[in-house]
Amino acid sequence: MMKRPIIAITMGDAAGIGPEIIMKSLAYAELYDICRPLVIGDAPRLRAAGKIVGSTLQIRSLQRDELNSAQYILGTVDCFDIPLIPKDLPWGKLSARAGDAAYQFLAAAAKLAMEGKVGAICTAPLNKEALFAGGHRFPGHTEILAALTGTAEVSMMLSTAKLKVTHVTTHIGLIDAIKRIEPDLVERTIARAHAVLVKAGNPAPKIGVCGINPHAGENGLFGHGEEEQKIVPAVEACRAKGWNVVGPLPADTLFYLAQRGDYDMVIAMYHDQGHGPIKVLGLESGVNITIGLPVVRTSVDHGTAFDIAGTGVADERSLLEAMRQAVQLAP
Repeated sequence: MMKRPIIAITMGDAAGIGPEIIMKSLAYAELYDICRPLVIGDAPRLRAAGKIVGSTLQIRSLQRDELNSAQYILGTVDCFDIPLIPKDLPWGKLSARAGDAAYQFLAAAAKLAMEGKVGAICTAPLNKEALFAGGHRFPGHTEILAALTGTAEVSMMLSTAKLKVTHVTTHIGLIDAIKRIEPDLVERTIARAHAVLVKAGNPAPKIGVCGINPHAGENGLFGHGEEEQKIVPAVEACRAKGWNVVGPLPADTLFYLAQRGDYDMVIAMYHDQGHGPIKVLGLESGVNITIGLPVVRTSVDHGTAFDIAGTGVADERSLLEAMRQAVQLAP
């Protein structure tokens, strides 16, 4: 039997749905067939979430020096317990304490991954406003992990059963994104996307590259020549390496072709260009993967859902898929 990698699951924002979807997910026997899940978070909060979702799972609280004694068996959740959450922390409410704790959970997981003690990190959602309130000025998980691992540049990849998208820019305004896009950045993004597909077993992936303007500029009819200046040189450089890279293409057409199977990856120029189609096609089972890090990181493709946190109705399917993909990518 293949050695099951240890996957560190970070709790995310404890006021959101993270603890609930973790408890729901770890009731699936299939996860224990493929990996050894280790939750990084606050054990009492997990127990509270278990009661909310009607779980019969037991929580085993472990300190860092006790992690070697984790059992990883169905029915017991092994938790690297970092007790930062007040017992009376309300569900669904913005909290600086929860924002700081989400950062600390992730920092602990990153340290374990860099030390080779876990094979991958799988993150439950955090809340950016709470993160800022807790004293951590990062747009999200991706940027935190880049800082914690000393990585100069990473890319966000979103994945569903029908579509994979890697972004050239993410959490910045549209005007700033267009300014930031330049040929070298586009080329490096394509290279990271190509590498992850090859690692996943596709030796010759077909990659489609979006334009910035409607109809990819239509030969200068729309925009100010951004496609020719910012994207075409990158595509040509990648094709010179022998890669099957096509573009710039109109985004509306490219996403249609990709979801029907004509392309293995889409390169999106900015946040909403890539996020919109992914969420239409598979919000419940979408996965967020950070590529370019020295560690493997996957995540749910949704937020903290404060409006339903604490009610037990949160859907765990995105976390389950994120776990499966973490296992596939883990060393």
